[in-house]
Amino acid sequence: MKRISIVGGGQSGLQLGIGLVQKGFDVKIIQDRTGPELAAGRVMSSQCQFDAALQLERDLGINFWEDACPPVEGISFSVPNPEGPGKAVDWSARLDRKAQSIDQRVKMPRWIEEFERLGGKMEIATADIAMLEREAKAADLVIVASGKGEIGKLFERDAGRSPFAAPQRALALTYVHGMTPRPEHSAVNFNLIPGVGEYFVFPALTTSGPCEIMVFEGIPEGPMDCWKDVSTPAEHLARSKQILEKFVPWEAERCTNIELTDGNGILAGRFPPTVRKPVGTLPSGAKILGLGDAVCLNDPITGQGANNAAKAAAVYLDAIVAHGDGAFDETWMRATFETFWTYAQWVVRWTNMMLLPPPPFVLELMGSAQVLPELAHRIANGFDDPRDFFPWFADPDAAGSYLTSLKAA
Repeated sequence: MKRISIVGGGQSGLQLGIGLVQKGFDVKIIQDRTGPELAAGRVMSSQCQFDAALQLERDLGINFWEDACPPVEGISFSVPNPEGPGKAVDWSARLDRKAQSIDQRVKMPRWIEEFERLGGKMEIATADIAMLEREAKAADLVIVASGKGEIGKLFERDAGRSPFAAPQRALALTYVHGMTPRPEHSAVNFNLIPGVGEYFVFPALTTSGPCEIMVFEGIPEGPMDCWKDVSTPAEHLARSKQILEKFVPWEAERCTNIELTDGNGILAGRFPPTVRKPVGTLPSGAKILGLGDAVCLNDPITGQGANNAAKAAAVYLDAIVAHGDGAFDETWMRATFETFWTYAQWVVRWTNMMLLPPPPFVLELMGSAQVLPELAHRIANGFDDPRDFFPWFADPDAAGSYLTSLKAA
């Protein structure tokens, strides 16, 4: 029986660990907090997952919130009118299949229970180089699914796949109860505020029940980069409402009666989106393999983080099972990541595009979706599989040809 050690019990680490245990592998997951500690801690992400990622969880039988979680049924997109009140662009479209967002404080403790029930071993410890060396001697394969601390530095930044060396957004999350629902159908309400940043909001399930997650993406040094002086949860909520009132008043109208889900339902920070080389080398020369955000970290602007993590875990699971009795050497590690990269490259490219000022042809596409329902539907469902955005969302000639064909039809 092959022994696998996984450092990090988030979306990718636990999903992979559960899948491997189900396949008969001897699996240990190492992380620094217990399930109850995670449940009582601060929110960690916004994690809206679309159907393809959710199906991977259904396939493993770990979709424990299928009925309890409020659905995300569509995508809406708005741009404020620069010359006065109201919106210059406003459209919405339904997803073919619902999306969901489960607070990781709900999800990960339950997945830990399932992992241990199936026979997996949990070790609560802070991973360091010495620990990785011990695991490399004891296990057939060591996978790092956490990019924190000194172990994250083992994976070299891939400059050719990482165009940004600095954070591109000042980020904040606000989990709330009491928001007025959308009148048509639930959705990720995405608002693009030129020169300021982005705000989007969607329903989710948290420790205290159904909620809404507010996500703020401020351009650095701009008016939405305004969280450094916020010191209390109440101030965080007040700042959230002030931003909406100033830049997206139609969203502020939904928030008259909101309150924080809990004192830990807030987060603020920033990081550069980064792709790293997937193989790390320990001082002993032993090789370890990176997974998920440890080696492919996207900005949340396109909501792909948890989706990418789930799909990476599925690729790694298939590769480990298919490898049989072969050694998990560096060649296998690199090939496994490159298999994932055949998908992830399109996610990274699309996400990084959205962090830049949109070129005229993208503005034309997003505006045309107001009067072309087929286009709005395709954009909305591209969140489930961003490969469908290419080439028409990335190339002006392809965009022009596509729009011409839609108008002719």
